[in-house]
Order: sequence, then structure tokens, then C-alpha cells
Amino acid sequence: MSRPKRILLWIMSVFYVFAGVMHFVNPGLYMPMMPPYLPWHLELVYLSGVAEIVLGLAVLVPAWRRLAAWGIILLLIAIFPANLHIALYNVPIGGASEGAGALNWVRLPFQLVLIVWAWWYTRPDPS
Repeated sequence: MSRPKRILLWIMSVFYVFAGVMHFVNPGLYMPMMPPYLPWHLELVYLSGVAEIVLGLAVLVPAWRRLAAWGIILLLIAIFPANLHIALYNVPIGGASEGAGALNWVRLPFQLVLIVWAWWYTRPDPS
């Protein structure tokens, strides 16, 4: 694996582990993001936090990397409705009194960037 790809792997891992831990440290931050049609909001916040931590660590293990990267992709697809909900309804998050307006829509294409980033680690390294 090239040095830049290895560095970006570690950054990705830290990003997901940190995000997952934050689901437990401050679950209230994530509650407004939950679309009303989903049940068990708090439990889903915790479940997604566990998934982020596990996948963020597993991607560092060479034998698990490819599967973990696919797991991250599936997780990003699974949380897309929450990001769409934020954008459509201008949901205030992070304790804000009002939503971020047009900035909420930035989350949606950014998810594609995160998916491509994870997909990079599903590919075998050239020998």
C-alpha cells in the first residue's frame, strides 16, 4: 500500500472511531437527525455508533479491511435518509436554534466522497 493511501486509511479510521464514540458521549447531538418514520431513535444512534467504531477499527486489520470498507459503504447508505431529512426539513443540529439552510445539502454529496474513499480500500493493491 502506498504511503498516502496508508495515511488516508488511518485518517478514515480515526474519523469513524471518533464519530462512533461521539454517539455515546453526546447522543442528543444525533437525535434531531433521526427521521420521524424510524423507530427507536436512541437505539439506532447507539447502533450506528457501535458500527462506526467497529468498522473504523476493522479497516485497519488487513484481513478485514475489504469487508470493513464495504461495511462503511453500507453504513453510509443506511444513514443517508437522516442526512436527507436534515436537508429537506432544515433540521437544527448541534444545539443550533435553526437549521443551516443550504449548508445542509452539502452533507449529501459529501457522503458520496466518503463512499468513494471507503471503496478505494475494497480494491486490491497493485503488486
